[in-house]
Amino acid sequence: MLHTRPRSRRRRGAGSGSARADAPSSQPQHPAAERTSSPHDVAPIEFAALPIHATLRHALEERGFERTTPIQSAVIPFAIAGEDVIGCAQTGTGKTAAFVLPILHRLLASDAADKTTAPRGYTRVLILAPTRELAVQIDDEIQGFAYHTGLSSAPIYGGVHMSPQDQALRAGVDIVVATPGRLLDHMRGDSPKFDKIETFVLDEADRMMDMGFWPDVRRIADKLPKTGLQTMLFSATLPDEVMKFAHELAPHAHYVQVGPSGSPTTITHVAHIVPTAEKLDYLTRFLKKESHGPVLVFARTKIGADRLSRKLAQAGLKAAALHADRTQQDRQKAIEGFKSGKYRVIVATDVAARGLDVDGITWVVNYEVPTSLDTYVHRVGRTGRAEATGNALTLAAPEERRSLAAIERAFGLQLQ
Repeated sequence: MLHTRPRSRRRRGAGSGSARADAPSSQPQHPAAERTSSPHDVAPIEFAALPIHATLRHALEERGFERTTPIQSAVIPFAIAGEDVIGCAQTGTGKTAAFVLPILHRLLASDAADKTTAPRGYTRVLILAPTRELAVQIDDEIQGFAYHTGLSSAPIYGGVHMSPQDQALRAGVDIVVATPGRLLDHMRGDSPKFDKIETFVLDEADRMMDMGFWPDVRRIADKLPKTGLQTMLFSATLPDEVMKFAHELAPHAHYVQVGPSGSPTTITHVAHIVPTAEKLDYLTRFLKKESHGPVLVFARTKIGADRLSRKLAQAGLKAAALHADRTQQDRQKAIEGFKSGKYRVIVATDVAARGLDVDGITWVVNYEVPTSLDTYVHRVGRTGRAEATGNALTLAAPEERRSLAAIERAFGLQLQ
């Protein structure tokens, strides 16, 4: 169980603050996990003590990172050694840095061994993410850590012109961070050079399955080298289908689970029974009188998100909508406005909020009851991130009580 404190300016873990956690299991959690990580300490480790490239240690110092989080402590030694990894940990625990830092280290070590600093002209690492926001977030982390290295990366996602992306792919940037659909568009044009991929990462694998990307992911994986490929898969939850595919990709992967699978353990969960016609008034009063700080509200549909954000703005709340029908520029403005405090409330759909990494979200509100437990886990994981505690509120109409039952049992919701 993670017990955390709010993040300070001097961050103690790459991607989040230091924390304590249940040790990764040394026994298989699923029949597909044939080989597991041996018991080891997941306590925070000083980054200076890790066997990573000096340039990366300097970048960590510049960015104020001091110690690892449990998922980083558990994964980084295996990843640096080139081992396959299946990692399961709740959102906000630093999974991105757990694979980005070893990837950069291995690329730098390879360049040093070959005594070259010149661009190689082909892509060595492919990272898949379910949404454009998450792809950009991962690429930002890569750019931050690799700033002094000369390594190159490019985010590949939809909603923008393909030409600059095509140029980057043809040039053979070292690292490609892509959403599956847009990457397949490029692959049909034969621009990516993936025959020399050394490391393949699937981030938020469960969400890619939920969003229907699984066939695309399989097509992409089939085009990668069959031997000598390091594979890492990360997820907040690991449904059977994800584990089955992970076993196909990496049958001898180390399985690392930090904390209960998918359980956002630093979050207080509350549910209220509110008739549908009264939800808007209830939410408005709650936002004005009971909540403090940034609030993320989830709506079921894009139209619903637009309508709700307009109603909240009319009520005097600084709110914006975030969904897939908005342009990439508008989505980025909404996210930046949320981070800067211009908007106190973001009303989002599940797809748009995936990869939304904003410190200090105090409440996540489910305006309607989520359709599955996994959806609930991913939604409320936007709060209680890093070293902060969080709060989750679900507004359930009387007719939604049945849908609420599974969440009640899993998290012990207190109905009020």
